[in-house]
Amino acid sequence: MSPGASIFRNRNVARDSVRKSTLENSTNASNSGESLGLSDEAVIARIRAGENWCFEILMRRHNRRIFRATRAISKREDEDEDVMQEAYVRAYEHLSDFRGEASFSTWLTRIAIHEALARKRREQRLTPLDPTSQESMVMPVETPRSPEQQANDHQLRAVLERAIDALPDEFSAVFVLRAVQQMTGAETAVCFDIPEETVKTRLYRARQRLQEMIATALDANATQAYEFPLSRCDRVVRGVLDRLGVSSD
Repeated sequence: MSPGASIFRNRNVARDSVRKSTLENSTNASNSGESLGLSDEAVIARIRAGENWCFEILMRRHNRRIFRATRAISKREDEDEDVMQEAYVRAYEHLSDFRGEASFSTWLTRIAIHEALARKRREQRLTPLDPTSQESMVMPVETPRSPEQQANDHQLRAVLERAIDALPDEFSAVFVLRAVQQMTGAETAVCFDIPEETVKTRLYRARQRLQEMIATALDANATQAYEFPLSRCDRVVRGVLDRLGVSSD
């Protein structure tokens, strides 16, 4: 095979792998499957052999896992992608250190967690302790909610509303007046013509039941938390490849 034909073939294979890995990320990371029919270790072997573009397969295959790991530590929407990119760059630069003693996903997640923790420690050291910090704790500045956050807020609100509706009437009514309407116990007692002590009891029991119902609902949907949409996957992948000087074409 001529060198020109070989290059053309490699580029076609690269494009096919990107299409496959993009589909993997947009559907389900647990089916991240085997772009080019290769395991993580086999992909790593190809990267070590000089096919650097294969690193994109690994990023797309593990993006959601890494996002969730770093997000749980940073708790900051604006930090997640930076932390992920830094973790991927470190992993790429130290790929020769991967010995296969643990799975690649575990090795990569460990790097990401260490990076997230290190960044958080740096931020804590650099945060100035001045009088305004106390004010900011009491009156935090509200930042605009992203479309993803707004969607999550809507879903959580729907879960809460369904749980309230499922309460016995005497509990749901008291909860709505006290917790939603922010009425006092005395005002609520007057509304229902019941002792204030009864209001306290019903509110307590309402909260208990709500916690149980919401916990059940959240457990059932826990695997959907910290979703990682394809647009963010593309952004992280492009950022890392640009920093590494690697082209997927």
